[in-house]
Amino acid sequence: MSLDTDLVGSPGPTRRRRWTSADALLYAVGVGAGQAGDPADLPYVTENSAGVEQKVLPTYGVLVGQGGLGRPMGSFDPAMLVHAEQSFELHAPLPVEGDVEVTSTVTSMVDKGSGALITVESSSRTADGGVPMVTTRSSMFVRGETVAGRGIAPPTAEALPTTSPDAVVTYPTRPEQALLYRLSGDRNPLHSDPSFAARAGFDRPILHGLCTYGITGRALIRTACESDGDRLTSMSGRFTRPVRPGQCLTVEVWNMPDGIRFRTSLDDGTVVLDRGSAVVA
Repeated sequence: MSLDTDLVGSPGPTRRRRWTSADALLYAVGVGAGQAGDPADLPYVTENSAGVEQKVLPTYGVLVGQGGLGRPMGSFDPAMLVHAEQSFELHAPLPVEGDVEVTSTVTSMVDKGSGALITVESSSRTADGGVPMVTTRSSMFVRGETVAGRGIAPPTAEALPTTSPDAVVTYPTRPEQALLYRLSGDRNPLHSDPSFAARAGFDRPILHGLCTYGITGRALIRTACESDGDRLTSMSGRFTRPVRPGQCLTVEVWNMPDGIRFRTSLDDGTVVLDRGSAVVA
């Protein structure tokens, strides 16, 4: 097994990415919007509510930039790959329906001792004019892989404040949450196939990291953005532990002079999304 370090710094082929109103609605339901009947969720989960204009959750931007490099990163066991970090930066609010061209580049492959950390940056521009829409960065950790490192890994985010958070929100997840979220495009069997999950070392399928990320984004919209999702323009965080569908997620939020900081934990205090930061317009 090996990773292709020659990919580092070389943009992959440009890909076309389109989404519809229904795609945006499905994603919102997939990250738990609408479960509690909160009227603030209506713009994200309906397209025909009286006096309510449909909007797209800003965290949908991470899906806009997904789709692969258009070429393999090497030969390795996919069960050993886990999502390590994720960020997005929106250059404008996402439209309800969109058509973009996406270019992705492996920016680094770094040996971390117990595995290799691969970072990919994607730039999405409108297909009809090349206007920047969203920039994303994803890091993936391949357990057991070694690599002659190339590129510079993203800097480690600062530790969170030691003071009490300014806001705390708890959201439940449903037992079938991963089965619903996968319909937005991530069909990795780690989140649906018990035998594949066991091969990866888990007792049962786990929740997508990006589902946890989207649920956390909803908490930031509610607390830091006064329920106005258009104000959340960027968000980053590091995945630290798995989440099982059906567990509750508690998001702690700090309002700092340089932006928003956050972390997401389980009921027993286990941190699952750490060293989070966000920018609110």
